[in-house]
Amino acid sequence: MSAAELEGGDWIRGITIRQPWATCILAGKSTENRPKPWSWRGWVLLHAGMAKPEPAVLRDPLVARTIRGRELHRGAVIGVARLTDCHQDPDGSPLCTEWAQTDAWHLVLTDVQELALPVPVVGQLGPWKPAPDLLSQVLQQLPDLRP
Repeated sequence: MSAAELEGGDWIRGITIRQPWATCILAGKSTENRPKPWSWRGWVLLHAGMAKPEPAVLRDPLVARTIRGRELHRGAVIGVARLTDCHQDPDGSPLCTEWAQTDAWHLVLTDVQELALPVPVVGQLGPWKPAPDLLSQVLQQLPDLRP
């Protein structure tokens, strides 16, 4: 794949995630909860949304332990991950991870890589296609990232 095709963005999407959940993904949270299923599979930019984290969420022991010592960037792409599955746990069965929520669709994220320098950008609802300049800035930090 040529550099122009890589920067075209057809192989990657963005996902906007509220804090502290976005940072939790960088620290090992492998499931992102969503109200609807996603058909996209492949690489996603992890975009930390602009909303301030809710104080009660920050006091949750699992969250507090996971984000300890980390900065909660907002309004920026902070990493990438590979979206490999989207499922719901069957009624009455144990949740797939300690992060999974009942009655939510679980986006399964693997191969998470954190950016050394967050890239400021406005996110969107649902999966979104990154602009070429944004993707170029991410690829400068992760030159081995490929479809």
